[in-house]
Amino acid sequence: MRTFLLRHRHLAVALGLGAVLRLITMLGYRPAMWFNDSYEYVSVALHPRPHPIRPDGYGFWLLLLKPFHSFSLVVFTQHVMGLATAVLIYALLIRKFDLPRWGATLTVTPVIFDAYQIQLEHLIMSDTMFTLLVVGVITLILWHRRMSARMGVVVGLLLALTALTRSIGLPILALVVAYLLVKRVGWRPIVAVVTACAIPVLAYMAWFKSAHGRFAMTNSDGLILYMRTMAFADCNKIKPKEVQLIVLCTTQRKDYSQWYLWDPSGPPHRYGTPKFDGDVNEWASKFAKEAILAQPLDYLAVVARDFFRAFRWDRPVFPDANTYNQYEFRNEEKPLPTWPLYKGRADTDAMAYEQGPAATRIIAPWANVMQAYQRVVRLPGLVLGVILLIGLYGVAVRWRNLGGPVALPWLAAVGLILAPAATAEFDYRYLLPAVPLACLAAAISLRHGVPLPAFARARLAARRGGAGRAGAPAGSVPAAARGRELAGTATTAPLSAPVPEDLAADSSGKPGTSNGDDRTA
Repeated sequence: MRTFLLRHRHLAVALGLGAVLRLITMLGYRPAMWFNDSYEYVSVALHPRPHPIRPDGYGFWLLLLKPFHSFSLVVFTQHVMGLATAVLIYALLIRKFDLPRWGATLTVTPVIFDAYQIQLEHLIMSDTMFTLLVVGVITLILWHRRMSARMGVVVGLLLALTALTRSIGLPILALVVAYLLVKRVGWRPIVAVVTACAIPVLAYMAWFKSAHGRFAMTNSDGLILYMRTMAFADCNKIKPKEVQLIVLCTTQRKDYSQWYLWDPSGPPHRYGTPKFDGDVNEWASKFAKEAILAQPLDYLAVVARDFFRAFRWDRPVFPDANTYNQYEFRNEEKPLPTWPLYKGRADTDAMAYEQGPAATRIIAPWANVMQAYQRVVRLPGLVLGVILLIGLYGVAVRWRNLGGPVALPWLAAVGLILAPAATAEFDYRYLLPAVPLACLAAAISLRHGVPLPAFARARLAARRGGAGRAGAPAGSVPAAARGRELAGTATTAPLSAPVPEDLAADSSGKPGTSNGDDRTA
């Protein structure tokens, strides 16, 4: 164990410090922190049913932990998930892309140390679990150059869990299948992925139909898209003809789209039926699609505005103060709300799950430490934008191979930021699942895309004896050595050090690649 820790000392120190920060959080905010959506997840755990607004994956996780009656245990598992996300990326980078251990550790520092990541882990929310599942899928695919059907089943099941945790996880299946087609892994693994993902998802949709009369995962997708379009929708341009669509028209203009869905005076409440009724969802979906077709440029403008909102250096209050403050380590205790829920209320359901007081208690001095920490240690949006640009460079230089292994994590990261902007509205918590994938894409890009300066190549050539094979020009660097120099480790590696299999040079003498980098087969 000591040898292992010394070998991975950079990561061990980072994880140790990250664990201390999470322990301070657990001491300072007991038993957990709450978001508006948290109580619905708890309600599903107490009264299992297909929820009309969101899939039940996280609610089932709470159900699994229910016998312990401890929200502290719930957030402890989520803090472990956050650190496990960092470990997966670190292992992938050092084992399959030959990144130096310090470089792999640097890659995962935003996941370990970002105060908003730690705070999100401490909320009774699905995002941390979702992030781990997505990173797990990407890690498995990049780890196995030649995927077997058995591994395809594992990936497919993870994708199903991802989709059942957050609906945005289902489009990742399309991205994964496209990547596997480009890699030409064969039809068996792809069929295995699709089938293993489809069976649990279709079973859940059948259960949903038995409860709500609609073969779907939620009754909210159309309403949420309607909410998105109300930022620009003009019924004078849309000209809806059906009465059910005219009901959704309004001349009110709000600073944020969520008002149109969640405020009791919003248009979806005019039908006199439950807001998340299947018919209301269908009408809202039709209205949203007509709005997009009638005003495509306006739609693209609001999507672009919210997408680029993610890359600001500052962190302005958005979409409203109440939502914004739920992502902060607060210094004011608040009672649980008394909202009515399915067969209960928000406060009574939380206390029933905990079998005791469940409102957040703020304990000094631990809470003060995290409040001060959050004011200083965070990943600014502008830095996230730079990280994504590095990944984009990695995709661009591999254009002949459609981006190589950089493409999958980079497209997943961009998709996780773009999808809320296109279908709902910007929210700070939607950014955090994209961060580890963006960092992974950037690390792979730098590992295989940035050559050493000329003086470093000359020094490396001198240390290697000037030529790598008989007949090579003086001062040239062997192909395998060039593969190492791209990692920045060749200047310290012994001459007899073995070359990793993934870095072997190809027949043209070009530097080898890791995990199929710059290859599609």
